[in-house]
Amino acid sequence: MKNEQLAKLSKAQLLELIEIYAKNWLAHDGVWFQSIERKFGMEEAVYHDEEAWKRFTVIEAKRIKEFLQLPEHPGLEGLEQALHYRFYGNLNEHECLREGNKLIYRNFNCRVQTARSRKGMSYHPCKSVGIYEYTGFAAAIDERIKCRCLSCYPDCTESPDGCAWEFYLEE
Repeated sequence: MKNEQLAKLSKAQLLELIEIYAKNWLAHDGVWFQSIERKFGMEEAVYHDEEAWKRFTVIEAKRIKEFLQLPEHPGLEGLEQALHYRFYGNLNEHECLREGNKLIYRNFNCRVQTARSRKGMSYHPCKSVGIYEYTGFAAAIDERIKCRCLSCYPDCTESPDGCAWEFYLEE
């Protein structure tokens, strides 16, 4: 093990540390985004956010897929399993629902949106970023899976503090 100190931690401590790591990751994501937003405006910040997510989401999905030892085409079942292991899975309250041959994934009380609201900032117009994020994640798990946005700021059909995505298998 690269860090012998981790081996000394209890399961409860490791779980707490995972939450700390996830919060740190999200804080870093927000800090760089807000730095660009302050200097160049929301449009430029969203552009860079999209570019980052195009790459990061695939890296994250591939590592989770390998960790879970999912087969090449795990379908919606594999995607559902993988979604629970994302960094967000440990931070945002979420649910996965099966509706026929579709998987609905909902985030509730998104930490990004609730933090911006609490600070008096405008909501992050994250729909375009989410399209890259969720489409790319799903395709990296199984390239047959397609994604459609059901609700995401600024196009909310549900709460602006969360989002909803529909996944389906295209064969």
